[in-house]
Amino acid sequence: SYLQSDNNVKKISSHITKKVADKLAEMFKNDRADFEAKWDDLQVFVQYGMLSEDKFSDKAKNFNLIPSVDGKYYTLEEYKEKIATLQTDKDGKAIILYTNSESNQYGFIKKAQDRGYDVVKMEGPLASHFIAKLEQMDDKISFARVDADTLDNLIKKEEEIPSKLSAEQEEKIKPSFLTALKEDKKYEVQFASMQSNDAPIIITQPEFIRRMMEQQKMGGGGFYGIFPEKYNVVVNANHAKIVDLVDADDAVRTEKAKQLIDLALLAQGMLKGEELNNFIERSIELV
Repeated sequence: SYLQSDNNVKKISSHITKKVADKLAEMFKNDRADFEAKWDDLQVFVQYGMLSEDKFSDKAKNFNLIPSVDGKYYTLEEYKEKIATLQTDKDGKAIILYTNSESNQYGFIKKAQDRGYDVVKMEGPLASHFIAKLEQMDDKISFARVDADTLDNLIKKEEEIPSKLSAEQEEKIKPSFLTALKEDKKYEVQFASMQSNDAPIIITQPEFIRRMMEQQKMGGGGFYGIFPEKYNVVVNANHAKIVDLVDADDAVRTEKAKQLIDLALLAQGMLKGEELNNFIERSIELV
């Protein structure tokens, strides 16, 4: 029969896809405000269509919306123009900072906004795959989750911030952080020259590894199984609390390093069980 032909099925599917894309494009053009109001319901459908059908993707790029945490909606081209001045890195790429959980990453979002950066919401079951699709469509953009690294590493500029610590001073205090982390190999301690008002320590997970993990959970294949769980413990070499550790005695340095590490773990929702209880008890004693 007619429908049993794979070629004919593809033609019908392509025709339906074009009709849907044309209808959505018409809705967007005729009443954008109404389209934006419906976006939360349309988003997964549009993302799925763009991931599964190239012809749909070509049309949808003109009405696919990216929601900012400030409640505004942009097409990709509009958003690239919005962030061009501040969020273009030294290689000419527009870095799109995103969050998949405003509440969990509130502190990181606020730090980005304090710098004048904008953050978008990339949530839902298809987010990781869809981000990769958008990057594939435009090699002048790159997505980075707002808590994936220091802001200065996420959006690298030509100028560098000088460090208040020498290499020798970093090596002097590094063992205290390793001790606080119980020499756990999944954590790599590294020093960074950050803004002095940034957090003393942040714990991050490399963007690439996390995306592979997320795609694996969604059944998207990938190489997650070959990557060990890995986190970067980034020590702010310009924060006053870190600089003070240089002249502290070993016992005090280790105690303070533990407190700072636990605060960083708490910020990422990674402090649990006995370690969380110990942190709470220790904090009460410090009050």
